[in-house]
Formats: sequence, C-alpha cells, structure tokens
Amino acid sequence: MSDVEKTGFIAKMIGPKKRWRAYKARVKELPEGYRAAVEAIERYLMHFVPIDADSNASTFEDLADLFEQAVVNGTPIRDVVGEDPVEFAEAFAQNYTEGGYVPARARKQLADDITRACGTGTATQDKTV
Repeated sequence: MSDVEKTGFIAKMIGPKKRWRAYKARVKELPEGYRAAVEAIERYLMHFVPIDADSNASTFEDLADLFEQAVVNGTPIRDVVGEDPVEFAEAFAQNYTEGGYVPARARKQLADDITRACGTGTATQDKTV
C-alpha cells in the first residue's frame, strides 16, 4: 500500500469518527430537554431507520443544526417535532434514506421519550424554553 493509499484509508476511518465526536459535543451543549429530544431521535434513527454510511454523518449534523436553531429562536420542542415525533423522525430520515420497517414498540418509545424531554406528562405543553 502506497503512502497516498494509506493516507486515504486513514482519512476514511478517522473522518466519520471525528464528525461523530463533533456532533456529540454539539448535542451535549444543548439545554437538557433539547438534548434529550435529540438523543431520543438519534436512538430511533440509529436502530430503526436504515441510513447508509455516507449520509449518516450528515443526518445527525442536520439534526443538531435543527435543534440548535430551535434553542436560539426559543422554539419549543413540540413545535420542532410536532404532536407525532415518530412521524417527524421518519419524515426527517426520508431526506437521507429510502425508509424501512419500524416496530410499534420503537414508535411508542420515541413518543414517550419526546414527551419526557418536553418535561411534562402531556403531549401539548413544553416547559423547556
């Protein structure tokens, strides 16, 4: 393997990890409720929506962008994800993939996680702002 090939290989291996760490650092800086919402959507996307490796980093970076902007604008979490967080996550993922089968249990888990991230037992209030 030539030095150029080695450099390309190393860049491919380190690049995604570097982008992932940068994304995680951005999420960590979000206020608690927003961070919890992003992590819930992230978990859902990673486990139940097929996203190819090429678009994986972009997907999560765009998710961080969306929630960072919501924080700056004072937009409540429910205004970002709507009343159906599963629908939001699947529509969001469609920008990056062809979609796939998602078990009902995963849909309920995401909806429950977003409700908790909003800081309430009801789906209509948002006390994070």
